[in-house]
Amino acid sequence: MNSMAEGFLSRPRCIGLGALVFLAIGLELLSPVNGALAAHLGGGGRRQISEDMKWKVEQEADRVWLPEQPAVNFSQYAGMVTVNATAGRAYFYFFVESSEDAPTKPLTLWLNGGPGCSSLAYGFAEEFGPYRILPDASGVYLHEYAWNRASNMLFLESPSGVGFSYSNVSSENRIGGDKRTADDNYHFLLNWFERFPQYKHRDFYIAGESYAGHYVPQLAKLILDRNVGADLKINLKGCLTGNPVTDGYWDNVGNIDYWHSHAIISDQTWEKMKKECNFSDPHCCTKACDRLYTYAETHEFGQIDPYSIYTANCLETISYSSAHRKSYLTVRPNNPFMQGRRGYDPCTGNYAEIYFNRPEVQKALHANISGIIPYNWTGCSSELRNWTDSAFSVIPVYKVLIKAGLKIWVFSGDADAVVPVTSTRYALAAMKLPIVKPWYAWYHHRQVGGRVLEYEGLTYVTIRGAGHEVPLLQPGRAFHMFKSFLDAKRLPNSPYK
Repeated sequence: MNSMAEGFLSRPRCIGLGALVFLAIGLELLSPVNGALAAHLGGGGRRQISEDMKWKVEQEADRVWLPEQPAVNFSQYAGMVTVNATAGRAYFYFFVESSEDAPTKPLTLWLNGGPGCSSLAYGFAEEFGPYRILPDASGVYLHEYAWNRASNMLFLESPSGVGFSYSNVSSENRIGGDKRTADDNYHFLLNWFERFPQYKHRDFYIAGESYAGHYVPQLAKLILDRNVGADLKINLKGCLTGNPVTDGYWDNVGNIDYWHSHAIISDQTWEKMKKECNFSDPHCCTKACDRLYTYAETHEFGQIDPYSIYTANCLETISYSSAHRKSYLTVRPNNPFMQGRRGYDPCTGNYAEIYFNRPEVQKALHANISGIIPYNWTGCSSELRNWTDSAFSVIPVYKVLIKAGLKIWVFSGDADAVVPVTSTRYALAAMKLPIVKPWYAWYHHRQVGGRVLEYEGLTYVTIRGAGHEVPLLQPGRAFHMFKSFLDAKRLPNSPYK
């Protein structure tokens, strides 16, 4: 699922004939020596092409047709975009245009968290991309509830060291942080818009889940700050975050309360955790607190999937990457890697890891060209090991975004024990926003889809029966929620609406 770190018990990407001809001519013009064509055009083997032709050629060069994919009615592109030329940092993206009237639809950037997990692995391949991967990883099939029905979707692997994104400075693939990730993501957008200028002024949204609870608001604030006086003003309209890491204190208090109220840990362990664990200390935790987490891990949790506590584990014998093999109960509170690295499966993560390591798939995606990445593609990075800065709370950032008038929705799968509903409810309540519409049940296909609490400037939505990866377990409800967010429509409070 999305970002998961090494542990959970966190301690204190069919070109038509015309396009092919255009692409061939364009690439020839871009090459340093263009032979007979250059002689025909003049210019001594070199030719200055217009900026208009340059972006068209670059864009067409990124067009994708996946091996064994079904026919589709939308365009898709993938490739690398430089975010820092000095360090040689380049990020991988997969962009799918909307299947329904793309020129009128907004653009949504999707980020998974971790830190260190891939939006290609989770958002695209497991949750709401246009395809799902076949169990034998031989190809893909269409996904009914793909979010590109409602929006043009841009999936980004960040920071460097995640998926196909890399830095020529190898140490940068092992070290990350909130500030550099936000800055790199911003520069990715600027450079991506140069390649896709038809989207420069489109309504733009940022969405993500888990540790992207940091990435999304931090990038949004950076865009607002840098739009001032900028040549390119990104047309940011709103943010959407799911099961988001929000506040170091409330996230951890909400965790142990959820575990206790859902009969995962004992009364005694819960009481002792409240006493021994100082969740308000960013540098928590004490040895006593750590021992309690270890006890809960080894004696009380059992072999459940904390990202989706009521669903079965994957029992297949396909090997996980080293990142996936690590225990999901090893990280303690207030560590940015608290989200774990073993996305909900039961086995879909296995399929993605095999599929995206196929050479013909990487070639189709214009990824890992000439084998520049010295390690296998994984859903969550085994390279990224040190997070140098992690905000203790992003509540102050949300307040800035609300004051700026952005549309902000936050959602939670109610069967997630990693960043559970309790954590998010506590953190949002701490913002002390006026309530516009009290807690109510919302409906999808005449069944309760979850609950809604509308604040002034922010809407909170729960999705019934979903875990950490909401669209994986409840795809219909998740799509209903996403489209309602884009359309600024209140979720229905009656089964007959």
